[in-house]
Amino acid sequence: MQFAQINGITLHYQIIGAPEGRPVLVFANSLGTDFRIWRDVIVRLVGEVGIVLYDKRGHGLSDAPDGPYAIDDHVADLAGLLDYLDVKKATICGLSVGGMIALGLFRDRPELVRSLILCDTAPKIGTEKLWNDRIDTVRDKGLAALADPVMERWFTADFRRPDNAEYLGYRNMLTRQPVAGYAGTCAAIRDADLTDVARTLTVPASCVVGDQDGSTPPDLVAAMAKAIPDARFDVIKDCGHIPCVEQPVALADIIRAFLGGPGKGTG
Repeated sequence: MQFAQINGITLHYQIIGAPEGRPVLVFANSLGTDFRIWRDVIVRLVGEVGIVLYDKRGHGLSDAPDGPYAIDDHVADLAGLLDYLDVKKATICGLSVGGMIALGLFRDRPELVRSLILCDTAPKIGTEKLWNDRIDTVRDKGLAALADPVMERWFTADFRRPDNAEYLGYRNMLTRQPVAGYAGTCAAIRDADLTDVARTLTVPASCVVGDQDGSTPPDLVAAMAKAIPDARFDVIKDCGHIPCVEQPVALADIIRAFLGGPGKGTG
């Protein structure tokens, strides 16, 4: 395990190297998860790209200071980690809030960003009431109180079978995240609107969504793709909000195709 002190907190990260000259791919995970969600994607890309994974503040093995947080905090953490690792001009692959962090990194530190892969995300997600209600529930009753409705948005009905050990494991991942980190990041999403950043992107972008995503539905991601100049757009079939878990082969193929050259996608 690898750890770094960034902006006064400890971040957990992992680096997987690649031959010299290969691009670097940085993964930013979603709310209520840690970087283990990317495993089945990265095993298909090892050797083709350099890989950086990390647990954002409040998640996984990174510190979970009391919130609320701002997207700017998460952006500064990622920028600080990339500076610490001397990573420049990387492709940032962000899922859900990770996609918002990726957009914020381009806004604040464009020299670090070669391109963006925006998975199941949008520049603005949800309403103030939605996030305030979720924060109140988590603080009062814990993450287990949200687990079932969150799982319905994350995964398709077929994946949510009671005999599917993967499903049960990812449910455990959610419920075992720090309450302070989850609630703090809910506040960050609540207060963030990166619409103007998306409209003015000057780097290549790929927008990806599961056809059954209940958190950031296909129409929402499609609207983001239309707003971004020359963005690629792909819809993954039989997939909810977490394509790296439910359809890792399809997502790895999309990433590989995007890194290999321009294209309009299949959505």
